[in-house]
Amino acid sequence: MIKLHDKFFKPYIKEEEILSAIDKMAKEIAADYKDETPLFVGVLNGAFMFVADFLKAYQHPCEVSFVRLSSYQGLTSTGIVETLLDVPEEIEGKSVIILEDVVDTGRTLKELVHLFSNTNVKEFKIGTLFYKSDIYNGEYAIDYVGLEIPDHFIVGYGLDYDELGRNLREVYQLNQTDMINLVLFGKPGAGKGTQAGFLKEKYNLKHISTGDVFRYNIKNGTELGKLAKSYIDKGDLVPDEVTIDMLKAEVEKSPDAAGFIFDGFPRTAAQAEALDNFLESKDMKVNATIALEAEDDILVERLLERGKSSGRSDDQDESKIRNRFDEYNEKTAPLKAYYEKQGKFHSVNGIGEIDEITERLSKVIDSL
Repeated sequence: MIKLHDKFFKPYIKEEEILSAIDKMAKEIAADYKDETPLFVGVLNGAFMFVADFLKAYQHPCEVSFVRLSSYQGLTSTGIVETLLDVPEEIEGKSVIILEDVVDTGRTLKELVHLFSNTNVKEFKIGTLFYKSDIYNGEYAIDYVGLEIPDHFIVGYGLDYDELGRNLREVYQLNQTDMINLVLFGKPGAGKGTQAGFLKEKYNLKHISTGDVFRYNIKNGTELGKLAKSYIDKGDLVPDEVTIDMLKAEVEKSPDAAGFIFDGFPRTAAQAEALDNFLESKDMKVNATIALEAEDDILVERLLERGKSSGRSDDQDESKIRNRFDEYNEKTAPLKAYYEKQGKFHSVNGIGEIDEITERLSKVIDSL
């Protein structure tokens, strides 16, 4: 697995398979054109590696040139094809074979046909290394195909994701796993924050800490922050609806996330039900709740040590620490029952080296 920008890609087509497909295309085209000198026109930027290897495999007289078109931004086509480098001059009377890196919707192909329709070429054919027949509109014939592939976003061998990945020798496919949404539990000192940091990087998840969200909204004076502060100032609990609305706003800020880690919410069965209802409205769900478990005495020792540097008063008094544990046990018990009923509750040993604990959590997530 490799990471480009914010996305993960998994191995898909090996270099040997690509070169074999190119060799097959070269032989097919040679059978049609070996007795003349065709002009191969590569489509930049994606086809530069393909054209280079194709010319090595095509051992007959030929000419080569390039055009440059663009329609992709990120993972999707903009639907608008720009011509950045026009057709070569002096092509009248020549047999022209376009060499595309990939044909998918056909938008770029349509623009290519338009570019050459105003020229007096002898013949005009199209070859593509990768062909996504499932989504191609079929408006123009594809004369030579290297590999037919399903409609997955791919990078490597000239193809990019926001300009990264072109130099890869093999082709990688976007790792489009189902969205993973986790609720992370753990007593104070169990290491939730540390582990959430590792998990969000490994799985491209967005970590939503209720405490951080509250602080952000109150500090920045958002409408929800002002509303929450009005309850806090009166000594009242902030209603679940306000907290859920804050979480909704955080989820909607990250439409490209592969999922979310909810930390500090829910705290009651009613909140858990409210979270389920919200996620269902977004065609999402909680996939698993994971509790980092550790013995109280070990956690007390951790927190007292942390208190020496953190300056937090509640980390410097053992009785206060144990009261927080009691509060956690009281609130978590009904939540455990709620998620166990759904078959989503998992307990993970939170004692050990950080990377060992991350590995235990990863095993749970990978099994979902």
